[in-house]
Amino acid sequence: MNAPNASGWRPALGEAGEAGAATASGDRGLHFEEPLIFELAEPGARMGVDLDAPSGDVMPSLARFRRQAIPALPGLTEPETVRHYTRLSRQNYAIDLGPFPLGSCTMKHNPRLNEKMARLPGFADIHPLQPQGTVQGALDAINQLATWLITLTGMHGVAMTPKAGAHGELCGLLCIKAAIAARGESRDVILVPESAHGTNPATAAFAGFRVESIPATADGRVDLGALRARLGPNVAGVMITNPNTCGLFERDMKAISDAVHAAGGYVYCDGANFNAVVGKVRPGDLGVDAMHINLHKTFSTPHGGGGPGSGPVVLSEALSPFGPLPFTVRTADGTIRLIEEEDAAGEHPQGFGRMAAFHGQMGMYTRALTYILSHGADGLRQVAEDAVLNANYVLRSLDDVLHAPFGAAGPCMHEALFSDDDLPDGMTTLDIAKGLIDEGFHPMTVYFPLVVHGAMLIEPTETESKAGLDRLICSLRSLAGRARAGDATLKSAPHFAPRRRLDETLAARKPRLTWQGEALPPQPPSLSEIGGS
Repeated sequence: MNAPNASGWRPALGEAGEAGAATASGDRGLHFEEPLIFELAEPGARMGVDLDAPSGDVMPSLARFRRQAIPALPGLTEPETVRHYTRLSRQNYAIDLGPFPLGSCTMKHNPRLNEKMARLPGFADIHPLQPQGTVQGALDAINQLATWLITLTGMHGVAMTPKAGAHGELCGLLCIKAAIAARGESRDVILVPESAHGTNPATAAFAGFRVESIPATADGRVDLGALRARLGPNVAGVMITNPNTCGLFERDMKAISDAVHAAGGYVYCDGANFNAVVGKVRPGDLGVDAMHINLHKTFSTPHGGGGPGSGPVVLSEALSPFGPLPFTVRTADGTIRLIEEEDAAGEHPQGFGRMAAFHGQMGMYTRALTYILSHGADGLRQVAEDAVLNANYVLRSLDDVLHAPFGAAGPCMHEALFSDDDLPDGMTTLDIAKGLIDEGFHPMTVYFPLVVHGAMLIEPTETESKAGLDRLICSLRSLAGRARAGDATLKSAPHFAPRRRLDETLAARKPRLTWQGEALPPQPPSLSEIGGS
C-alpha cells in the first residue's frame, strides 16, 4: 500500500512512481482526465436539440446578419454537455473544500445567510433606472452600510460607487487632485512606500501623477526619515498600505500623516487589509484622508468570480466635498434621496464627477450589511482578533523550518510572511507551493511582496479552525523537510493534480488561447445542406 502524505491523504494508484499499472483511460478513480469540449465533439452537426428548418423570409433589415455557414461550435448532446462541465467543476478548488491561504487576497468564507439576503426579490430584482420612490428599501440599505463604514473608520463621508480596490484607489486620488486644484496649487508627485500594494503606483500614474518610491526599514515598515526628507511643495500626497504587504502594522502612521499634512499633502491609505484592524483601529484617528475598503476582504462578499466587486472609499472632512456622485442622503421625513447629477449643483458643487454610470453593486451592499449586522461592533472586533491570532499561530508554528524575514520584529497582523532564503540551493518557493497542491491545499501567495526574496505570504483568515490550520502547518513542515533533504520529487510537483507543472515562462510568452485541433470539420456544412434557405 502506498503511504499517506503529511496531510493523511493517500494519492491514487497508477501514478508514475506509484505501485500498480496506469489506467488505460488516464482517469484516476473518480478524478477524470477531461478533454476540451472541442475534443469531445464529433464531426458533423450533432446537437442536443432538434430545430426545424427556418421558414419564411428574413426581414430585409436583418438580411445582412444571416449566417452563411453554421458556426464552428462543438456538437454535444445534453448529457455529454452536463457531464463535461460537472467533471470540470470537480477539478476546481473552492473555499467549501478547504482553506485558501493566499496572502493579501483574503479569501474569506461567505456565510450562506448573506447569500440568502442578497437573493431577496426586493434586492435582487431591482433596476437602476427605477423611480427612487420604488426602491426606498434598497437605498435605505445602502445608506445604512455607508453609515457603518463611516463609523467603523472614523471618517466623514463615503463614496459607494467604486467597483473594486483599484477603482477605489483612483477615486481617492481624483478627490485629492480636485482638492489641490480647488486650492489653486499644482502638485504632481505621489509618494509610494515599498511596502505598499502593487496597484498603488499604477493607480497614481493612471491618475496623472509622478510616482516616487519611499524605502522600507530593516523591520519592513516605512522609513519615516526618508519620507520626511522627500516632502515638499510638489508632493500631492502619500499612498500607504496599513497593515502593509509584509503583514505588519505601520507604527508611525500618525507621524506620517502629520508630516504629510504639514507639507500640504493628503494621505491615501490602501484599506485592503482593514480586516486585520476593523473594530480595533479607526483610520480617521490616524490622519487618513481617503481609504478604499474591499468589501470582499473585510465584510465577506464574494471575491473574483462571485462578483461584481465593490470598493467604497471613505473620505475625511477635507476631501468629502470632492467625492463623486451619486450618493444617498436621508431627509427630515425619513426618506432616502439619491443625489445625482441633475440635482447636485447646489448640494455637491465641488464633486469631481462620476466613477460609474449607476450607484453600485446592490448584491455586494446587501451581503456586506448582513455580515455587519450579524456581527455587530463587538463581533467585528473579534473577527480582526481571530484573524491576527490565526496568522501568528501559523508564523510561530513554521518559523523554525521556514525563514520569517520579519519574525524577530514581533507579532504579525493578519498574514504571515516567509521566504526561501533558508532552503538549500536548487529548492525554491515555487517547489514548496507546487508540493502544497499534492497535499490537497491551494498554494499560498508566492513571490509577493517584492521586497522579500522568494516570498511566501500566508493569510489563514478568522474562520479557519485550529484543526484546519494544524493540517496546513503539518503539510508545510513536511514540505520544508523534504526540501532540506533534497527530495528531487519536489522539483516536478504537483504529481496528483489534473495537470503537471507547466513551463511558466513559455506559458506567459507564448500562451495558447484558442483551440487549434481538428476534431471539428474544417468546412462546416452550409445552411442549404441542413435544410436552410
